[in-house]
Amino acid sequence: MNIGDCIETLNDTLRGHVVRITPKEVTMLTEEGFELTLLREEVVPVHEEAPLRTSFVNIDEESLQKDTLVDRHKRRKGFRPPSTRREKAIPPMEVDLHIEKLVDSWRNMTNYDMLTLQLDTARHQLEFAITKGIKRIVFIHGVGEGVLRSELETLFGRYPNVSFYDAEYAKYGTGATEVYIYQKAK
Repeated sequence: MNIGDCIETLNDTLRGHVVRITPKEVTMLTEEGFELTLLREEVVPVHEEAPLRTSFVNIDEESLQKDTLVDRHKRRKGFRPPSTRREKAIPPMEVDLHIEKLVDSWRNMTNYDMLTLQLDTARHQLEFAITKGIKRIVFIHGVGEGVLRSELETLFGRYPNVSFYDAEYAKYGTGATEVYIYQKAK
């Protein structure tokens, strides 16, 4: 990888040109004109003519056909996926999205920066759970004004193999959302 090479991020659909290289990081100037510093393993070199990647998850025809209007209604409040006694015994993975849990110093961050970091963390953790076969994950977002909660619902709605609902009230109150990931049997 050299300065001026065209690169693309692995976890997002961002493309740009390398402007700085360190042993561990690469700084790219995106097509939108922003400088973004990433770890070297988070980017790949591409040809400028190559089409931009647009999907994060492999979606097969079967899962697209299952995503009907009925499935979309399951994502509403009060829906609980069918679960076995064994699944209930396994505690869900928990991700605390409170900003003070994600960074040491957040005082100089704007609201946009904080929200972006929280959503990126949620997306990375959800994709981690999907790849590792974890079926249940609880995102603790807090009560607040509901901005993060609504953005999380938008994010979760993009995944066809995911249902989400309010987490257990007795444990989390109203400040958490549980995500159930439908995994294919191995």
